[in-house]
Amino acid sequence: MVLKNALTGLPMGGAKGGSDFDPKGKTDREVMSFCQSFMNELYKYIGANEDCPAGDIGCGGREIGYLFGQYKKLATTFEGALSGKGPVFGGSLVRKEATGYGIGYMVDEICKATGNSIAGKTVIVTGSGNVAMYAVEKCQQLGAKVVAMCDSNGYIHDPNGIQLDVIKQIKEVERGRIKEYADRVPGSVYTEGKGIWNIPCDAYLPCATQNEINIDAAKALVKNGVFLVVEGANMPTDLEATKYFQENGVLFMPGKASNAGGVSVSGLEQAQNAQRVYWSFEEVDEKLKDIMHNIFVKVDEAAKKYGQEGDYVSGANLYAFEKVADAMIAEGIV
Repeated sequence: MVLKNALTGLPMGGAKGGSDFDPKGKTDREVMSFCQSFMNELYKYIGANEDCPAGDIGCGGREIGYLFGQYKKLATTFEGALSGKGPVFGGSLVRKEATGYGIGYMVDEICKATGNSIAGKTVIVTGSGNVAMYAVEKCQQLGAKVVAMCDSNGYIHDPNGIQLDVIKQIKEVERGRIKEYADRVPGSVYTEGKGIWNIPCDAYLPCATQNEINIDAAKALVKNGVFLVVEGANMPTDLEATKYFQENGVLFMPGKASNAGGVSVSGLEQAQNAQRVYWSFEEVDEKLKDIMHNIFVKVDEAAKKYGQEGDYVSGANLYAFEKVADAMIAEGIV
């Protein structure tokens, strides 16, 4: 998180935290009670100029709302102490779409830098949650053809291109399983279990969970001609698979760089809260696009600076580490 935030160019540090509360099967009232109890202790340690929590796995807009409501009650102040809030109570437009949109912009940046175009490329996006859906949406807006998605039960392949409105209806409205897509869209096929990586593609965007790509998946992707892998989830590719991609000439962008769009718009949300202003959807989206462009440039230039051109993993680590180290040295022993 520290290195990811360093890449954004925004004035943010980095930390991770959470709880062992499982929201699955719980009512809204039970989730609210937990969030309020959690905030009863947490509020002493957070604030607009201290730690600013945001959502993550299992903590979405509903939970942030409950947490922020209790924070406001206890702190007796309205400030940008949490990000990911709803737009009606201090949140930013594009926050929900930010991580997925940022991944799409990163794919576009890499394609342009290597003399390609995202337009017409065949893309696979794993997962079907918030990050995956909006990665699909932005890739489609930029002209790519997304042909497959999955959930924890299995995957769908639609050679005509995924119909995102159907996915959103199933996942966001009905809270169903992705296999229902095949029942509604002629020409699409659902396959139970894992193996989405066996479908040929130009670009593969793992947006589901940690360690979803192992060496066997990597070998299948390389065999089928993938040229680009851009991580959407946090560390979805294990180390052996990462090395295999790099050894076989696949362009590989690590999540600390490619999925930084979410935390970037959290930073933009804090900026809006501090100024007591709201930016339009278009304004925030344009700022997000610029941030992702700048992240790619930093990563690419750092890799070249250290004689590792095209190695985006090293570029991301080297740039971010140097930035953090320089700041720590400049501030002295504190």
